[in-house]
Amino acid sequence: MKLALDDRILLQVEKPARYIGKEINAVYKDKERVKIRFAMCFPDIYEIGMSHLGIQIIYDLLNRRDDVWCERVYSPWVDLHKIMKEDHIPLFALESQEPVKDFDFLGITLQYEMCYTNVLQVLDLAGIPLFAKDRAEEDPIVIGGGPCTYNPEPVADFFDLFYIGEAETSYDALLDLYLKHKQEGYDRDTFLHEAGKIPGIYVPKLYEPVYHPDGTLASFEPVSDDLPKTIRKEICMDLTNAVYPRKQIVPYLKVTQDRSVLEIMRGCIRGCRFCQAGMIYRPLRERDEEKLEELAREMLENSGNEEISLSSLSSSDYSKLPELVDFLMEYADRKKLNISLPSLRIDAFSLDVMSKVQDIRKSSLTFAPEAGSQRLRNVINKGLTEENILEGAKDAFLGGWTRVKLYFMLGLPTETEDDILAIPELCNKIAKLYYELIPKEERKGRVQIVASSSFFVPKPFTPFQWAKMERREDFLKKAETVNHAMHEQLNARSIKYNWHDAKVSVLEGIFARGDRRLSAVLLKAYEHGALFDAWTETFSMEPWISAFEETGIDPDFYVHRERPVEELLPWDFIDIGVTRQFLIKEWEKAQNEIVTPNCRMQCNGCGAAAFQGGICYAR
Repeated sequence: MKLALDDRILLQVEKPARYIGKEINAVYKDKERVKIRFAMCFPDIYEIGMSHLGIQIIYDLLNRRDDVWCERVYSPWVDLHKIMKEDHIPLFALESQEPVKDFDFLGITLQYEMCYTNVLQVLDLAGIPLFAKDRAEEDPIVIGGGPCTYNPEPVADFFDLFYIGEAETSYDALLDLYLKHKQEGYDRDTFLHEAGKIPGIYVPKLYEPVYHPDGTLASFEPVSDDLPKTIRKEICMDLTNAVYPRKQIVPYLKVTQDRSVLEIMRGCIRGCRFCQAGMIYRPLRERDEEKLEELAREMLENSGNEEISLSSLSSSDYSKLPELVDFLMEYADRKKLNISLPSLRIDAFSLDVMSKVQDIRKSSLTFAPEAGSQRLRNVINKGLTEENILEGAKDAFLGGWTRVKLYFMLGLPTETEDDILAIPELCNKIAKLYYELIPKEERKGRVQIVASSSFFVPKPFTPFQWAKMERREDFLKKAETVNHAMHEQLNARSIKYNWHDAKVSVLEGIFARGDRRLSAVLLKAYEHGALFDAWTETFSMEPWISAFEETGIDPDFYVHRERPVEELLPWDFIDIGVTRQFLIKEWEKAQNEIVTPNCRMQCNGCGAAAFQGGICYAR
């Protein structure tokens, strides 16, 4: 197989192993015998994309079909991007090294709003017309998936269709329909119209938004009566028997998550009001422990990886966690492997487990209080009291840990200055607890409390989807207030505080709740050089400022206004199971500082029981 890039080019770029393929467990098929070529793209660099479990699941799912060859595509880093543009080298898939433009489908996962200009980079380098309306019969069908498809409108003009929900359920129906149309005489528009009738499939050009004079959405309707008015998310209710990659691809270079990944469940019981994932992946569904043990053994044997990690939104809520951890610890000890245990609530059990699998001298513990005051934690429904936090810190210090990381958000709805000042006060209480608990002669130096704050971004399908977002200058003032107060604490020398500029957060907020008109902004920003906007070293605000000015679109409209609950939102045509009525009720409870119990304590009637399984039926 000839490489798409010759040695001259590979020697000019950083990490050429990103572009050559041929990794262990990559899938190779006879291209003459398959009927569908599918390029699956993660619009970021190889190291990030290779760490994403969702891509590995879809890759395995599609390649199980004899008539489909699914290959991988990642965004070329800026050095290769420049060479490919100058030398007119088309974007290629890793396995075959052949141009993406020659494939039947180009699937692009949308994990984060700040990857949107990379979507345009992928289309541009592939030689595929950026706008769906400009594509010809021979161009690939461009399909989007991932969490950002729960509001696909800002990028809707660039995609032929979106798959909304979990990949395990409707991909076969879509591919079978494509084969049927290929056999009967393919017509792009006819195929897309029929695809729009498949559950979970949304074809943007077949839906028409109409706007009020004030810019808000007046209506959003399909262009013909045989298309659904609402698109219901696809969900896999039987995780235990769902497709899962037992031969995960082993990269040639170190990637962000360089280990085997075991997804133990989907969904979350907690109901944090800022968390989109906690709502869109409801209800919570678990994999059987026996199946997880089987998968763990096979993945490790097939990859040669020396570490395995658990994946879920909140691993502590997995009902068989003690039994699973016991198995993994015994297996890891026998095979000389490491275990990574993220997303654990800091309690006695978790600390006991972590003390057995981590080097306490080198590791830190992570708490995510999100807010400094109890009042604001009640507003966001965090379900965590100060007593919980201090008790967890106490157990950690007695267990030998001396470094604690704390994550907070600034700019949350109803936030006051007292809430902001509660962040350094909580950090000080935790540091003080260490010095009270641990005798001087037993201390291994000073305790380290590392606090970080991000800026709140309202997301679709959360109770805070109607909230206004702070301006950049207000975010930074709040961070400076926290920083100043940190230095005034008695234990200031034990506390470190980090925060980032808010420019990217504000842009994320614009596109998280944006509508179709933003495609013009994205195109202009890309033309002005915006690329890899999630990366600090490549992000620049100038292309974005120019893009908004040239298109005449006011960014403030999308972020700095509170929406009335009656307003039609760009994503209201999507049904996630969780009802609008429940989200409104949670929005009202937030403003009244009322806590909602988690799903295991009681059912709160969110609507996810409509899927007839998971935690909703586990009683």
